[in-house]
Amino acid sequence: MEPSSIGLLGPVEVRTIAEALGVRPTKALGQNFVHDAGTVRRIVRAGGVEPGDEVLEVGPGLGSLTLALLEAGARVCAVEIDPVLARALPETVRARMPEAESRLHVVTADALRIGSVDDLGVDWSAPARLVANLPYNVAVPVLLSMLEALPSLSDVLVMVQSEVADRLAAGPGSRTYGIPSVKAAWYGEVDRAGTIGRSVFWPVPNVDSALVRLRRGPAPRGDEALRAATFEVVDVAFGQRRKTLRAALRQWAGSADNAQALLVSAEVDPGARGETLGIDQFVELGRQLLRARAEGTLPALNAPEDVAHA
Repeated sequence: MEPSSIGLLGPVEVRTIAEALGVRPTKALGQNFVHDAGTVRRIVRAGGVEPGDEVLEVGPGLGSLTLALLEAGARVCAVEIDPVLARALPETVRARMPEAESRLHVVTADALRIGSVDDLGVDWSAPARLVANLPYNVAVPVLLSMLEALPSLSDVLVMVQSEVADRLAAGPGSRTYGIPSVKAAWYGEVDRAGTIGRSVFWPVPNVDSALVRLRRGPAPRGDEALRAATFEVVDVAFGQRRKTLRAALRQWAGSADNAQALLVSAEVDPGARGETLGIDQFVELGRQLLRARAEGTLPALNAPEDVAHA
């Protein structure tokens, strides 16, 4: 597809649109706007976007990446929490790429409140791809929330802080392996897909950025009950990551003996630490947790909310 004669946004256009809207990027919303056409085209290529693809974008901002996705021939469902930006996005597309206007659907909403594809209100198929420059302050919970709410998402390419990318893609035993690593692995294989320089953003962030790719597994690891149980164990195990699993799970399980029994039933060494377990072992712990609760041998407690998505 030939690029529009007006096309993508550069530094001047980004600032001009922002000034016209009275918008200043805010740390509260984790906003850093990309103003480099080469960068957004690179993201689109890395995301494997083809003409006719249904793509979900979270946090489109002023529309830099949105225009690149439309330029590639995709249909874009953009979820934007800021009502001013949400109202302006169709106008930007109409002005700069009018031939793509019918392929854009904007949802004014908090992405964390999207519970299913019905909340998107699109007339076309459920999105198969998520391609986004995620707001830095909520990148992990937004990613996990989208994967949970939209089973149709099979391919994900998101830009996040470099440190967050490391944590998402880390494997067992790594210093950066933790809750985001395990929870992302529930959905599929995760890897880093490149770095992004600071100079392509306005304002220039004080952190480095990176691309993360996730490809959903061919079949779900389990149902919602197993996912919730697995994530609960993960939250508790990493809540005190320096302790052995037997010690870390003791209070949550009701006693050291209960923790020991759960771990043994899952064939996990009670003396191991959470950072050494892979996703399959955590899933088995989740399965054994469901069994124990069904039998009444383990209290029906939840993991502390303050460690969720940490």
